[in-house]
Amino acid sequence: MKYEKKRKAGELLARIFFFSCAVFTVSAVGAVTFYMVYMGLPALRQIGLEEVLMGTRWKPTAAAPEFGIFYILLTSLLGTVLAAAVGVPLGILTAVYLAELADRRKAGLVRAAVEVLAGIPSVIYGLLGIYVLNPVIYRVERLVFAGSVSHSFTGGANLISAVIVLAIMMLPTVIHISETAIRAVRPGIREVSLALGADRVQTVFRSVLPAARPGILTAVILGVGRAAGESMAITLVSGGSVNAPFPFHSVRFLTTAIVSEMGYAQGLHRQMLFTIGLILFGFILLVNAAANRILGKEAKAYGAG
Repeated sequence: MKYEKKRKAGELLARIFFFSCAVFTVSAVGAVTFYMVYMGLPALRQIGLEEVLMGTRWKPTAAAPEFGIFYILLTSLLGTVLAAAVGVPLGILTAVYLAELADRRKAGLVRAAVEVLAGIPSVIYGLLGIYVLNPVIYRVERLVFAGSVSHSFTGGANLISAVIVLAIMMLPTVIHISETAIRAVRPGIREVSLALGADRVQTVFRSVLPAARPGILTAVILGVGRAAGESMAITLVSGGSVNAPFPFHSVRFLTTAIVSEMGYAQGLHRQMLFTIGLILFGFILLVNAAANRILGKEAKAYGAG
């Protein structure tokens, strides 16, 4: 009887502790959301939604300030999409190699490399981009625009460099989750495909990958979220100028606008940076909502199976 009372008391304490953790987590998310809305809306009301989203001139410290973020927003969207176009196929194909084709020794070497990529701080990616990637892109830029009198040379710090760095940074997320999803495919799917005469490659691309699609889509969405929220590395390799997002233009992302200007921004300028943060926060929430939706469908699919 005494033991039973102690057990119930322990369970009650555990429930209270875990419930407190959950409440703290939800409260933290709610506090961040409230703060971003509270700090981001005043500038939006004062300047106007159309002028902020459709304006192409970002001059917050001019005598007549302008706060158009259209080019900045477009750069973030286009840069993230291009990075996904490069990083997602590489990540999925690497995951296929690890899960289906590589022997244990080779798979171990590749996984170790992926883990190193995942553990490298973003500022190191930025430094490598400055000293390794930017000079290469600059040589390409000089070849492409040789003799041009109108092009503003970027020294390699442009949209192309930013896209390459983002694609590399999203690889660990895409590879890890995609490999897990591929390995979770039931063995019977592979056996049936091989029994029907398909070779190994056909089995992978026509049977295994379609079966693992929910998990792979989750990997893609989380990788996109990783790329969309990156700031430090992109600040170092993108050039930082507000321009239309053409390949050899120095550009500025939403995240880099906040990082590069928050230190000296005041008044309406500072409020506008919070508005940019609110827009980015909303985009990340949409990405997370999509990820949760896909994870839910995946769980139902596996449960049904």
